[in-house]
Amino acid sequence: MTGALTRKETVGLLSLSAACVGVIANSFNGDDGEPLFASLAFSGIGFSLAFAMIRWLGDVFMRIGLKGVDMSKTKKVEIPESMGAICAIVYIGMLFIFMPFPFYKDIVAATSGGGNRDVVIELKQVQTGRILHKFPHDKLASYLSAILSLVWITILGIGDDLFDIRWRHKLLIPAVGAIPMIMVYLVDFGVTQVVVPVPLQPYLGELVDLGSLYYAYMFAISIFCPNSINILAGINGIEVAQSIVIAVLLIINDSLYLAPLTPYPHPATDSHLFSIYLLLPFIGVSFALLYHNWYPAKVFVGDTYCYFAGMVFAVVGILGHFSKTLLLLFIPQIFNFLYSAPQLFRLVPCPRHRLPRFNARTGLLEPSTTQWQHPPSNPIVLALELLHKLHLLRIEKNGKGEIIESSNFTILNLWLVWFGPMRENNLAKSILAMQFCCGLLGLFIRHTMALLIFREDNIGFGTVLG
Repeated sequence: MTGALTRKETVGLLSLSAACVGVIANSFNGDDGEPLFASLAFSGIGFSLAFAMIRWLGDVFMRIGLKGVDMSKTKKVEIPESMGAICAIVYIGMLFIFMPFPFYKDIVAATSGGGNRDVVIELKQVQTGRILHKFPHDKLASYLSAILSLVWITILGIGDDLFDIRWRHKLLIPAVGAIPMIMVYLVDFGVTQVVVPVPLQPYLGELVDLGSLYYAYMFAISIFCPNSINILAGINGIEVAQSIVIAVLLIINDSLYLAPLTPYPHPATDSHLFSIYLLLPFIGVSFALLYHNWYPAKVFVGDTYCYFAGMVFAVVGILGHFSKTLLLLFIPQIFNFLYSAPQLFRLVPCPRHRLPRFNARTGLLEPSTTQWQHPPSNPIVLALELLHKLHLLRIEKNGKGEIIESSNFTILNLWLVWFGPMRENNLAKSILAMQFCCGLLGLFIRHTMALLIFREDNIGFGTVLG
């Protein structure tokens, strides 16, 4: 991997960055700082910076031992690993610089003297010589807690990439990263009530207070999102591309709460703007990484990116108060986790790497398998044979009728069981198409079929959250 940008890439990145700086400078001409346009511009700058730094630092990462070999290629070449850390650091930097923009209007109104910009101040607003403008400290606290959680999870992810922490230990890493976000939720928002479905309201009432169980649920979301992306991995580009698809689907959902698609002001508008502010720069840096990680990969993303991407989604889902909608966009990841559970919990032998097997003769990926050193117990045999009959698994038996081999329990291997051997890039494309279709189905369920069990959809002025 070369560490230098081509002339065409340099000109393109500089042109994009210059245009984005112009948008940011122009955004201050409005009274509110036009934070949405500024966020879009910062995503462009994040793309340019991440793209260049990945190229410049690739050789540096390899010199310190952060490198790996792509097992799904005929020619085994070492390439840089853990490059997702660069994207995470650039992203966090963009969030820090972007911080004044969402609060520009409040900063202007709260400033005395010329900063008021001809704001008409009523007498009741003035006490002891200054304006009593109510600055949204709760929103600022949420924003800062999001950054703290992302910084913390990035540090932990880098530690995992450096020391290769065991799976049973790394499982709870995201829970530690989520502590700042959930503590701020406890102090500033603190709502632990959930809306009861209409058929159950005569027995339970309209709301049920889950108390501490709600915080356990938020920790579970924070653990699931990063690990689910980390589990659905093993081929070039799949970790980054699935994250981009989920982010785009979240922005589609957020857009439904903005004018002109919904009347303004809407109670949920600020929460979904908060989500967009976090997602746009994330998409920018992720596209820079995807360019280098797509087939044939020039870099590996590392566990840091999986933790970081999953925590971005957990943050916007929890602090944006639409965690249930978030889970509807994780349908493939939820299925993959449930499908992988027998191996994750050691009911079935689990090799260290479960990525599809590369056939060097054909150049295609095939389902990888796990070997049974000893015949499985009768209940497991029955379960495996049932899955085999349902075409959810492929098993091999010896002459005695004993199971000696079974395909690994991942959605990538299952896809190859269903559709046969594929080129690596075609497998990635088909999984991403499935991810996008499942996400659209999830949004359809959320905004149409939810009315079957709740009184109103959240797009209207109802009380249903999430």
